[in-house]
Amino acid sequence: MINKNTEPAKLVVFIRDGLIEKEYFGYIVRCDKMHIEERIGEDKNYPFYLRSCANPLQASLLIDHELDKKFNLTDEEIAICASTHAGEKIHTEVVRSVLNKFGISPEKLKCGACGDSNLALENHCSGKHAMMLGLCKVNDWDINSYDNINHPVQKAIQEKINKLCEVKTSYPITKDNCGVPVHSMPLANIAKGYLNLFCDPKYARIKKAFLYHSFLIGGADRTDTKIISLSSNLIAKVGASGLCVVVNTEIEEAFVVKLCDEDLKVRELVTIDLINNLHWAKIEIPHTIETNKHEIIGEIVTLLRN
Repeated sequence: MINKNTEPAKLVVFIRDGLIEKEYFGYIVRCDKMHIEERIGEDKNYPFYLRSCANPLQASLLIDHELDKKFNLTDEEIAICASTHAGEKIHTEVVRSVLNKFGISPEKLKCGACGDSNLALENHCSGKHAMMLGLCKVNDWDINSYDNINHPVQKAIQEKINKLCEVKTSYPITKDNCGVPVHSMPLANIAKGYLNLFCDPKYARIKKAFLYHSFLIGGADRTDTKIISLSSNLIAKVGASGLCVVVNTEIEEAFVVKLCDEDLKVRELVTIDLINNLHWAKIEIPHTIETNKHEIIGEIVTLLRN
């Protein structure tokens, strides 16, 4: 059992008519490829699960094994393989197109259904699962057990993530909600992994897929889609349990936000305010607390260094 001897920082305060109503805590780590530039909160290099922030890192294998060339994948199809999409019609159509090119039935997807849907295609991680099936196809690996931690595709993913994220220590691995293994590591390693992916010319097609097809990465009202579409050179990816990674591809810096509380609005506020404070972009986001009749009765304050 790992001792979580950490000290999260207070990141957000909700003030309703002068009284502090809610407070949110978490961690931020910003770095370039060589150095930690900033820490907010003492994460003490505690490992956190990547959750869906793993998806772009896993998608690097798509390039390594030349799925893009062998199956003539479009940029949209590459984007969906790295996404955590909202299960909208456009998302499921692109996932189906990927599977058709692989010659694999959607029935082989092991991600399960999400919410009220009965279709695995609408699962937020169906694109990632489709990519895994494609890797099985080109390597002649069994496609019926690709979700098993000891399957060759999962071993290849683990090795690749460790390489990109410069992980040299064994950290816990569990199952993500979609049923496949998900790895853990310190926040700084996550940021370095994203820099090693998105700032490497070898993976230029994944970078292009993010920058030009942000709606496929998330969807309507998704934080990562907003950030990418409202900036010129930023890549963002959210993950469950309060995670968001942002990469400035121009100056080759990245930061990770990890909230202790999974509040999507708060995570978005922290992430966008930090982007604005760093002058990486100028993205408008409301900080007011309003009634149902839109009367302003308070404000939301992010406690970030300018």
